[in-house]
Amino acid sequence: MAKYFGTDGFRGEANVSLTADHAYAIGRFLGWYYGEQKRRDGSEEPARIVIGKDTRRSSYMLEYSLVGGLVASGADAYLLHVTTTPSVAYVARVDGFDCGIMISASHNPYYDNGIKLINGMGEKMDEETIELVEAYLDGRLSLYGQAWSEVPFAQKDKIGRTVDYVSGRNRYLGYLISLGIYSFKGMKVALDCANGSAWNLAKSVFDALGAKTYVINAEPNGVNINLDAGSTHIEGLQKYVVEQGCDVGFAYDGDADRCMAVDENGNVVSGDHILYLYGKYMKERGKLITNTVVTTVMSNFGLYKAFDEVGIDYAKTKVGDKYVYEYMMKNGCRIGGEQSGHIIFSKYASTGDGILTSLKVMEVMLAKKKKLSQLVADLKIYPQVLVNVRVSDKKAAQADPDVQRAVEAVTAELGDSGRILVRESGTEPVIRVMVEAESEALCRTLVERVVAVIRSKGHAV
Repeated sequence: MAKYFGTDGFRGEANVSLTADHAYAIGRFLGWYYGEQKRRDGSEEPARIVIGKDTRRSSYMLEYSLVGGLVASGADAYLLHVTTTPSVAYVARVDGFDCGIMISASHNPYYDNGIKLINGMGEKMDEETIELVEAYLDGRLSLYGQAWSEVPFAQKDKIGRTVDYVSGRNRYLGYLISLGIYSFKGMKVALDCANGSAWNLAKSVFDALGAKTYVINAEPNGVNINLDAGSTHIEGLQKYVVEQGCDVGFAYDGDADRCMAVDENGNVVSGDHILYLYGKYMKERGKLITNTVVTTVMSNFGLYKAFDEVGIDYAKTKVGDKYVYEYMMKNGCRIGGEQSGHIIFSKYASTGDGILTSLKVMEVMLAKKKKLSQLVADLKIYPQVLVNVRVSDKKAAQADPDVQRAVEAVTAELGDSGRILVRESGTEPVIRVMVEAESEALCRTLVERVVAVIRSKGHAV
C-alpha cells in the first residue's frame, strides 16, 4: 500500500500533508531518474518533463517547487500552465516526453492539492516508479545497486531549463476540435467549468464547432475551484439549462478529466448514462470491439439490466479510472468509465477526458437526431445512497468482524433485489458505504445500519 500516492496521485491539504518540500523532492527524483535512464542507454540528452496545473492558489507553489527540483537534477521542464489533466497526458504521449506531471486535486476543495504522475505513453504512472518516488521521499531509495540518501545535483551546463509550452496546450485544443465530426451550429450548449482547468478551454472548442455556448463558473480566483460548481455540484447547471432553454449542459470537475451532463429538461445524465448511450451507439455501428463496456463496482444495477436488454457485455473493475484503463488495454476494449463521469475512449485518449466526453455525447445527439433525454430513456437507474464515513484506520474499520457481520446481514436481506458495497477511498481517510435497492428509503435505512456499527465500534473520527 502506497504511503503518499493513492489511486489518483499524491493528494492532501496543501502545506499540511502535501508540502512544497514534497514537490521539490519529487522533482529532484524524477529529473535525475529519467536523465539517468537516458545516460545508461547511451544518451546525453536531458530528461524532458511536461507540467500542467489547475487553478488552485497552491498550484503555483507546487509548480515552482517541482520545477526547482527538476532543473536542479538536470531535467528540462516544459510548462503548459493552467490546463486539464487529459491535455498533459496527450502532450506527454504525442510530443515524446519522458513523463508528465499534473498539479491538481480534481474535485476536492481548493485547500487540497495533488501531484499526478503520467508516463511517456500518456497513462497513469506504473506502480514500480511510484514506489521509487516514495522510497526517495522517505530517504530509503535503493537503485542501480546502491543506496541514495540524495540524488546528485546537475552542474554547469547540465543544469536544466524551463520552457514555456503553451503551444502544446493549443495543439491539444486543435486535436479536440478535429474530433467534432458534426457541426454544432444551432445547438445551445451550457458549460459549467467549475472555476477550474476547463475555464478558458472548453468554450473555445464548442465555439469552434459552431455551438451557441453559455458558460458558468469560469472565473477562477484560486479559492473557488469546485465551490458549489462543476460535476460534483451540478444543481446550478440543471437550473441554468432550463432557464436558458439549452439543448444540453456539461459539467466538468477541477482538472476536467470527468464530465457529467444535463439533458434539456434539467435532469442529470451521469457517467453510467453516458456509458449506456455511447456503448449502444458503438454497437449499432459495429464499433464496439469485444462487445464489452468496462465499468467499476460503483456502476448502477440499472446500467447492467439495460446492457442485458441490448446484448452488450460488461466488466467490473475496482473504483478508479486507472483500473478501468488497465482492463481496457489488457482486453482490447474501446469504452469504459465510472459513474462519476470519468469516461475513457481508448481510440482517442489514454485517460478520462471531460471535454472529449462532452463532444462524444454531442456526436450521438446529432448523429441520431435525438434529444439527450430520449437517448437515455431506456435506462432505469435504481435508487442509490452513498455515505462517506471518515475513519482513523480504513483497513481496521473494514476488517472489523462486527462491521462485516452487519454487511452480510444487509446482503442477505437484499437478496437479488439490490446490493451493498463497502470500500475504502483511494484518496481520503474514508470508508464508503453504498446501497442500491428498490426505494431510496430502504437504501438509507440499510446504509445507516452499517454506518451505525462503524461508529459504535469507535472507528469514526
